[in-house]
Amino acid sequence: MFQILTDVAATEGSMLTQFLPLILIIVFFYFFLIRPQRKREKETQQMRSSIEVGDEIVTIGGVIGTVVSMREDMLVIETGGDRCKIRLARWAVQQNNTAHEAAKK
Repeated sequence: MFQILTDVAATEGSMLTQFLPLILIIVFFYFFLIRPQRKREKETQQMRSSIEVGDEIVTIGGVIGTVVSMREDMLVIETGGDRCKIRLARWAVQQNNTAHEAAKK
């Protein structure tokens, strides 16, 4: 009887040592990959929602322009010396240069 209890306790201990590296890998992935990615996504979403008329933005395609009008999910920007207007989706904004200049001051 005592032998059976000792074998069960030894098996439970070895299972814990087998799963411990897997658990550590999952924790590592969460803190070093998943959590920072969520933080970046949240900051990007906040930046895109805080765009206002007159802000200078950079699109994901590298187009730089000034916002002249906005709708719920669409922006119209003015680019270049010939004042060409481009309509684009809000998700296509990569960077808000006006917000960065205000944060530096």
